[in-house]
Amino acid sequence: MVVTRLLFLGFVAGLGVQRLFELRLSRRNEKMMRQHGGREHTPETYHWIVTLHAAWFAAMLLEVFAGRRKFRPRLAALALSLFAAGQVLRLTAIRTLGWRWSTRVMTVPGPEGAPVQRGIYRYMRHPNYLGVELEILAAPLLHSAYLTSAVFGITNALLLRDRIRREEQALDACGRDNQAR
Repeated sequence: MVVTRLLFLGFVAGLGVQRLFELRLSRRNEKMMRQHGGREHTPETYHWIVTLHAAWFAAMLLEVFAGRRKFRPRLAALALSLFAAGQVLRLTAIRTLGWRWSTRVMTVPGPEGAPVQRGIYRYMRHPNYLGVELEILAAPLLHSAYLTSAVFGITNALLLRDRIRREEQALDACGRDNQAR
């Protein structure tokens, strides 16, 4: 039991490092987008996303260690499969968007700011967000943290619903601005 908890701790630490790398990439991309005339939309919602993710990491560890959650191999195998699917969706979205990927809602004017219609975006509109949702649901279940999975899965889905609505509005406004030129 101690070994599986330590492995889980290592998994969460690795995931944390990945998220920090992505924040660094996002900042670099935001700088590039601003150089191309890009602008941020609804910055007031960004802190909620960051807060949710930080609390999710803490809650996972707290539930597994303080709640002494048992490792369940079948549940862990299913969770790992869902988590891997989330990773594939997210990393594919990041790669497809290239310098236009960001953790913030940003648009770039002109043709390079048009919504991407290639790669995974031919099949789904927001693969990154689906990937994040799968990860938030699945990662805690690797060590039976049911409560974290449920609470943060629902909270993230509500935040994403609002964020997607705002992002679509920003993209529509950017498209109208591009047509007016």
